[in-house]
Amino acid sequence: MKDIKHIFFDLDHTLWDFEKNSALTFQQIFKENNIEIDITLFLKAYTPINFEYWKLYREEKVSKEKLRYGRLKDTFNQLNFVISDKVIDQLSDNYIKNLSNYNHLFKGAIDLLEYLKTKYQLHIITNGFEEVQALKIEKSGIEKYFEQIITSESVGVKKPNPKIFDHALNKVNTQAKNAIMIGDNLEADIFGALNCGIKAIHCNFEDEFVNHKDIISVALLSEIKQYL
Repeated sequence: MKDIKHIFFDLDHTLWDFEKNSALTFQQIFKENNIEIDITLFLKAYTPINFEYWKLYREEKVSKEKLRYGRLKDTFNQLNFVISDKVIDQLSDNYIKNLSNYNHLFKGAIDLLEYLKTKYQLHIITNGFEEVQALKIEKSGIEKYFEQIITSESVGVKKPNPKIFDHALNKVNTQAKNAIMIGDNLEADIFGALNCGIKAIHCNFEDEFVNHKDIISVALLSEIKQYL
């Protein structure tokens, strides 16, 4: 790792605790819109559906609008909860507007960023919606650690498309050998980076089975200090 000068972080599920913040947002908007549904059952159904929609979104198979509507529609259908499209659209808008009001980070995030900031230039590459990601970074208090925030919407392609990694390297004026990507998603973050010659560290917080001997995995953010 001695040649590393630039570190690219993913945001959601890596530094920013998406599942926790998302759950709190749903609790709020369901209460405000008088949606009487068991939040635990909703989230159990919603989480894998949302994951699949984001995969389709990365692969350019669904639009941003289809993702926002479809993940809610499919979840309510699975739970046999009767709800109109008008209310789903309202919930979708409310969710985006309120998501950045909850900003729990994963344990050790600030400590790690403080440690790395003195040694490297730090940046973010995210597939998340541009209008929300900037607010998450600002309101969670981590904006000061990053020099470049690169969103898929600003580039026009999503991770793991090599174009976004090439754009990131050009943006910070460096080469692949001098950069490393840190993220949770094997397809988007890890293989996306490795395929461009960029080293990678997998934030394997869910203890996902990884059948790849060359991938560095960590169970906690604090473990990254062992490598950088």
